[in-house]
Amino acid sequence: MNFELLHPADQLIMIMERIYKYGMTTTSGGNLSILDENGDMWITPGSVDKGSLTRNDIIQIKPDGTIIGIHKPSSEYPVHSRIYKMRPDLRAVLHAHPPALVAFSIVRRIPETRLIPNFSQICGSVTIAPYDVPGSVGLATKIADEFEKGSNVVMLENHGVFVGATDLFKAFMAFETLDYCARLQISAAKMGKLNVLSAKHVQISKEKQNPSMDEFVKTSYTSEEKECRREMCQLIHRAYDQQLFTSTQGTFSQRLSDGSMIITPYHKDRKYLEESDLVHIVDGKREQGKIPSRSCVLHQKIYDKFPDINSIIIAHAPNVMTFAVTDREFDSRTIPESYIMLRDVKKVPFGSSFMQPDMVANEFSDMTPIILVENDCVIVTGASLINAFDKLEVMEYSAKAIVASESLGEIVAITDEEVADLRKAFNF
Repeated sequence: MNFELLHPADQLIMIMERIYKYGMTTTSGGNLSILDENGDMWITPGSVDKGSLTRNDIIQIKPDGTIIGIHKPSSEYPVHSRIYKMRPDLRAVLHAHPPALVAFSIVRRIPETRLIPNFSQICGSVTIAPYDVPGSVGLATKIADEFEKGSNVVMLENHGVFVGATDLFKAFMAFETLDYCARLQISAAKMGKLNVLSAKHVQISKEKQNPSMDEFVKTSYTSEEKECRREMCQLIHRAYDQQLFTSTQGTFSQRLSDGSMIITPYHKDRKYLEESDLVHIVDGKREQGKIPSRSCVLHQKIYDKFPDINSIIIAHAPNVMTFAVTDREFDSRTIPESYIMLRDVKKVPFGSSFMQPDMVANEFSDMTPIILVENDCVIVTGASLINAFDKLEVMEYSAKAIVASESLGEIVAITDEEVADLRKAFNF
């Protein structure tokens, strides 16, 4: 999907629907705007159900202040207007109150964005503006002052967050990422001491490059490949809806019977990924005009080493990642299903997935189908795409149960004897 070709009203509807669906705002909360090239501002209305907006509800405000539409503009319109005046480089503003970010706002703290490297790059500098009455000139001034200093993401004391960007999708991406950081930090704090990436580690991640690959011209598609592309898109969309992925983070791949590979593209919105966006890799060459995930090399190393692995998923499932950003080890011996599906999950050092792909590939085995990379991701392998996805789901559900158990009492794991019984009963 080419988001930039959508009319501003359609962009606002699409992103607001997304924010509301994923529990990041309420029926009456949140507002979005786009500043058009001719100076018109398109903004969501005030006091209209955010769960059922249509393009006819969107308000157009001309540069001279003329309001066109059937509703009044959002009460936060003065904030949007002042931000655009202070920052002429910005063309979109997003404001909402997701619970995790509200939690930080009411203790007047900023979420830690250096738990996962790319997230600090996406969010950039995050600041916090002093409290004032919503919709007031005072609040508009305080928020705009932070934007004028150069921040694109501004938390508000006892309120929520404002995000500005060159387009609405980039604003949403930063907003979604900051909300993820807040949710991850809240859950991880229950599990142990947070391991925050150093400036050196963040810089190492920035140097991660797209793999250098020759191209080939694709002339045909087999029925097997068409089915693979369809199934991958269905499960990628499901993974995003279950918040196992963020907009541009997370990778699926599947091996075809001829040994080639289909993999997700680099930096494309997972929510609307289409079959034609996926990248075919054949004999180390990429499909012409497409850029594969930067983890493409690691996927190929795993496939080369393990003929029984036919699918790989790299994800940032929020509860699983609490174990990646703390010293806590993930123990799958919670319920029989977890151990049968997940077996022994290993953790490897940060950076190894892209700096030492051979070493990481060698860590997998029949008893280790999943690897957790410190402050980075979880890598799940399977005999098929649905098998790998099932493991990812089971691991996220198991991790969620463990996080929840922290407030209930000490975990009683399945014993070694009981594990031996499981291995005998299920022949592994």
